[in-house]
Amino acid sequence: MPVQPTYPGVYIEEIPSGVRTITGVATSITAFIGTAIRGELDKAVTITSFADFERLFGGLWVKSLMSYAVKDFYSNGGSKAVIVRIAKNAAKASIDLPAEGSPPDVLTLEAASEGSWGNHLQVSVNHKTKAPADATLFNLVVQEVINGIIVNTEKFLNLSISEDDPRFVTRVLKQSSLLVKVKGSVPARRPAQTLVVSSETPPSSPVKMVDSPINITVEGSDGIDVTADEYKGSEQHKTGLWALDNEPFNLLCIPPPTRELDTDNGVYSNALDLCVKRRAMLLVDPVAAWGDVQSPAVAVSNAATGLTDLNLTGDRARNAALFFPRVLQADPNRDGQLETFVPCGIIAGVMARTDNARGVWKSPAGIDASLNGISGLQVNLSDDQNGQLNPLGINCLRKFPLAGNVVWGARTLRGADEFADEYKYIAVRRTALFIEESLYRGTRWVVFEPNDEPLWAQIRLNIGAFMHGLFRQGAFQGTTPRDAYLVKCDKETTNQNDINQGIVNILVGFAPLKPAEFVIIRIQQMAGQIEI
Repeated sequence: MPVQPTYPGVYIEEIPSGVRTITGVATSITAFIGTAIRGELDKAVTITSFADFERLFGGLWVKSLMSYAVKDFYSNGGSKAVIVRIAKNAAKASIDLPAEGSPPDVLTLEAASEGSWGNHLQVSVNHKTKAPADATLFNLVVQEVINGIIVNTEKFLNLSISEDDPRFVTRVLKQSSLLVKVKGSVPARRPAQTLVVSSETPPSSPVKMVDSPINITVEGSDGIDVTADEYKGSEQHKTGLWALDNEPFNLLCIPPPTRELDTDNGVYSNALDLCVKRRAMLLVDPVAAWGDVQSPAVAVSNAATGLTDLNLTGDRARNAALFFPRVLQADPNRDGQLETFVPCGIIAGVMARTDNARGVWKSPAGIDASLNGISGLQVNLSDDQNGQLNPLGINCLRKFPLAGNVVWGARTLRGADEFADEYKYIAVRRTALFIEESLYRGTRWVVFEPNDEPLWAQIRLNIGAFMHGLFRQGAFQGTTPRDAYLVKCDKETTNQNDINQGIVNILVGFAPLKPAEFVIIRIQQMAGQIEI
């Protein structure tokens, strides 16, 4: 507000500059949906390394193609991922801890998540607390023991059965334990000690007490193979794909439920709708049968004819990209034998690596787009075979001398030549999505501001500064800002009728960079020139 002078002297008034910096959003946060050994079901969990995935979701599991895809993502340069674990008819293991005295009562602990992993848990209790005379306190040790080897241990000291105590067992385990939670109510008496007299105690010697952990009372289960329903989930209960409804992500990977199956076409269709809504890209894996043949020519024919069956068509296909063929990797869960895996996790990692090094406007393809951690490709394609698939919008993975295995395609599923779509290329589409999401988040301050020239000037200033920053990074065509981008917000874009309806119209245009997909070198033999 303006200063109201009341006394003779100097007054200082701070005037706002009107600058509201628009920050570019992330471009390579990758969401994965699939099965895992452990972890909360139907909840989006953000991780930043494969070590996080091992800690929270159990790491590589022979029954989970998602676990291999996440590993591939981080092996190829990925940084931030969102994991949604799904399962069908899975159950939690539980352990009953008898309370002291009688009548019989128990404190029931259950595994932190569903799955047979919980069957390896053991629990020990002792009363060597900070106040031995306090009959409400106890210490708890939880261990995960596999083949006699302790792989995880959690210790909780001075837990209490009193809800008024800061160390109330239910709250402490809920917030701090990755292995167990309290199931049901807490009994009025603390759990009895699991210490017993050692069988090795010599006669007439002091009694030696040893621990005798309590094992699983009710076994957990991994359930049965998931179906399309578990992937699609429920909007009401925020399960499956809907667990991502309010979670930021830029790329979406949905590996098949088992090694023998493909991701359901209906799941892909629902996922693509979600990606369009969230301004994200869906990475589609090729059908296993396309490349599971002896002849590369037959594989190419299978891919060309099978593309239509995916039914990922229309303008929404701009937000999807397909990469063919699948890849061969040594499987550490099968003694290093070569197995066939889907490439979506690798592609997401390559995109993340390219974004970090060059920017989202650089196509994630070329000799620098190497496929790390693989032994080969399901099908080795020739240039001519690549040339049959590229015009259809199918991106090929190729193997070249010295360069090795690389991504050799940069088109969306609207990239078929016959469509002549303006979002033919992945880099162009992802750049547009990046700008759209950045401006969507960065202009929320405009809502409810007075809709007149001062506001329009601020909008031009802030969006113009954001677009100019991208121009200086080389995100657009053109040698001058005038050639590269346009920001318009004035009485021509917003007339009086718009103002009366509470609408402000902002026009933003940009000249996208498109990849040099075909490099043509013309060679001419110089004839001898006659000097006169």
